Amino acid sequence: MTELLPGAHMRDELFSQPETWAQAAGLRDAQALLPASGARVAVVGCGTSWFIAQSYAALRETSGQGETDAFAASEAFVDRGYDAVVALTRSGTTTEVLELVERVKGRIPTIGVIGDETSPLVSLVDDAVLLPFADEQSVVQTRFATTALALFRASLGEDLTGAIDDASAVLAADYDDELRDAEQYSFLGRGWTIGLAHEAALKMRESSQSWTESYPSMDYRHGPIAIAAPGRVTWQFGEAPEGLAAQVEATGARFVQHPVDPMADLVRLHRVALDRAVARGLDPDQPRNLTRSVILDA
Repeated sequence: MTELLPGAHMRDELFSQPETWAQAAGLRDAQALLPASGARVAVVGCGTSWFIAQSYAALRETSGQGETDAFAASEAFVDRGYDAVVALTRSGTTTEVLELVERVKGRIPTIGVIGDETSPLVSLVDDAVLLPFADEQSVVQTRFATTALALFRASLGEDLTGAIDDASAVLAADYDDELRDAEQYSFLGRGWTIGLAHEAALKMRESSQSWTESYPSMDYRHGPIAIAAPGRVTWQFGEAPEGLAAQVEATGARFVQHPVDPMADLVRLHRVALDRAVARGLDPDQPRNLTRSVILDA
């Protein structure tokens, strides 16, 4: 048997994202299972799925589809008259998600967006949106998270052609060694990209054990900018507030903002995270202290 190189699964999975996004965008029947316009919705998940839930919630509400809140599954206040709960999970085995869905079963309609079609959550939710083509072998998530978000965006009427083209271009672009070798990273977002900023920070921590932070862009100047310095990076997803780039650059830090769809910019971050991990002798397919799913003892 050929021994795989460190991060081989993550590399294959992150480079497949344009293809899986296109597939998700075409799943009209699956998208129809998501809450209808006007419904009041709670979206829950853990870790990466929680951050993607934040992006979906912001997009759904700002597009006029209805009040939408995102919660970590362990801290979800779902007894607030929601019309539906959307549970996002790659494995379908995460303890907190299963417990929450069991708790509301029969009282609030539940929709699961799930990577593993054999998982126990499939039969527990009222409706299951299955994305097995986006499931992953790497512990560190890339394509499942972004493919779920592609599905959500398409369900809200977005045309993802530009995002898919941007992701393909990002994956074909030259490597940025300076970006890979930074001492510290702060990720920023506004509106729906705040969730992407939090996810980017988590991805870098998981894969390369790096010092990362994440904030809403406007809040970054209320203290966190104090850590900006030469050799460090402040990375904006989407449009930055006026004047922020100049303020960051005045500290000597590098301000990063790419004129692409923010989800495609997250793909760029995936490449940086993988390259940084491998350069440090780490394997993001099996990162320190982490497992594919968090299953807690009873």
